[in-house]
Amino acid sequence: MRSLDLRVGKRLLWVGAAAYPLQNITRVYTFTLTPRRKDATMLFLKRAALTLAVAFGLTILAALSAIGNQSLAGGILMFTWLGAVGAFVFSLVEMFSVVGAPPQYVLAVETSGPSIAMVTSSDPRQLDQLVAPIVQAIENPEAEFQVKVEQLFVNPKNYHFGDNVNMYGGSGNVGVGHS
Repeated sequence: MRSLDLRVGKRLLWVGAAAYPLQNITRVYTFTLTPRRKDATMLFLKRAALTLAVAFGLTILAALSAIGNQSLAGGILMFTWLGAVGAFVFSLVEMFSVVGAPPQYVLAVETSGPSIAMVTSSDPRQLDQLVAPIVQAIENPEAEFQVKVEQLFVNPKNYHFGDNVNMYGGSGNVGVGHS
């Protein structure tokens, strides 16, 4: 991880080179960003089942076409199973990149628009202690401070962000809730 400055000055919150107007900040909080391990495992299993189904289907077609041309059937079989092994290895690597990812304790700053800033620190207490000064800076236009934090590099599709809200009357309705 790379360190960067988080500072408040002149009604702006700077996270590295990104500036957020303090009046547009709607929420400041800390939480543990957890990898979507179950989702990654289920996606791997679905991909593996689909890959095997396609490979077996093409094997049956190759066997039926082998009646007239043995060499063509052998080429189709080789191509089918090499592709299946390649797809399996790709899916396995992708799954382990999520399953092996560590949880990250982060400070998140949400704005009234779609943007969100997240930083981390090797000391989680530092992040917890930053919430109050940022909120005070929102309330006090004269406030200024600066600290070193670490930039967070994660693939958003591999992590759970925000609060999970289960809705009744539908299927698979999970969104991000705001307090």
